[in-house]
Amino acid sequence: MNVNAKIEGIYTPHLVPLDERGQINEAELRRYIDWLIGKGVHGLYPNGSTGEFTRFTPEERKRINHIVCEQSRGRVPVLAGAAEANVRETIAACETYREYGARAVAIVSPFYYRLGPESVYAYFREIALHSPIDVTLYNIPMFASPIDVPTVRRLSELPRICGIKDSSGDVGQMMRMIQAVRPARPDFAFLTGWEVVLVPMLLIGCDGGTHASSGIVPEITRQLYDLTRAGRIDAAIKLQYRLLELFDVMLFSQDFPEGFRTAVELRGFNFGRGRHPLSARQQTDRPQVQRLLQCLLADAELAQAPAGGCPPRTTPADHLRQVVEAVVAQLHERGVKF
Repeated sequence: MNVNAKIEGIYTPHLVPLDERGQINEAELRRYIDWLIGKGVHGLYPNGSTGEFTRFTPEERKRINHIVCEQSRGRVPVLAGAAEANVRETIAACETYREYGARAVAIVSPFYYRLGPESVYAYFREIALHSPIDVTLYNIPMFASPIDVPTVRRLSELPRICGIKDSSGDVGQMMRMIQAVRPARPDFAFLTGWEVVLVPMLLIGCDGGTHASSGIVPEITRQLYDLTRAGRIDAAIKLQYRLLELFDVMLFSQDFPEGFRTAVELRGFNFGRGRHPLSARQQTDRPQVQRLLQCLLADAELAQAPAGGCPPRTTPADHLRQVVEAVVAQLHERGVKF
């Protein structure tokens, strides 16, 4: 593995399995990492949003990254989530993850306090000037201070900043970033964090993506990437719609990332209960969501159909309507009105 290679392809921001005591299930995590690599993901991204990094202690986050770097054994690069509560601790995390063998770190923009562009720039600049490992920016404006295009351009002037993961899903915004940065920094990586627009993002110049869905259906996300890169756009678009169906159920049927935790168990893993407690109603809803997900995975030939079978699928539009109606019905049961 070339440690200085451009970051590209599909990186998996993976979940973390927990045992019956709510502690990291190291054996299952190692088995899961081997499975993901075997299914063709280009890289791993521990301690991302899907990995619920805010629900683990700093020491647990270090342990997760250590396990992943060790288990990957250089087979694929690791983009280690390194966001901590402040700049000093984040830089310390960067130093640690370089020692573990990570290719680069991913650092989310400051969260909780909503900061303006100058403060966001100062935050990342301070990290870039002191980090011994390459840094990718992480823009997720629904949860953290946004990183606007002028700020990305300014930060790209710092050699240690090597790319950005953008989870806004905004194709136009991504185009503006690429246009502003790529002429001077062709090595700068642009990754989309919103898998429902993976094909459009690749077509406008993205280098890849970091997707929660790749931890559930790595075969599909890898195939999407390969088809688009090969110019087989019609086949890629068809597969993109299939991923959209699955993604919508995983994202909207339960609070993030519980839908993904429910789905990964259908691939043969024991992930246990997440750190965030569930209400009695949420626990009651889970089997219904699991059955719906199992039908979608069975339709993609990635799981066995549940006992009793699944609703017949006649056309993609009919199936999408079935999925939407099922999700909307569950949301109405919870009191969510449209």
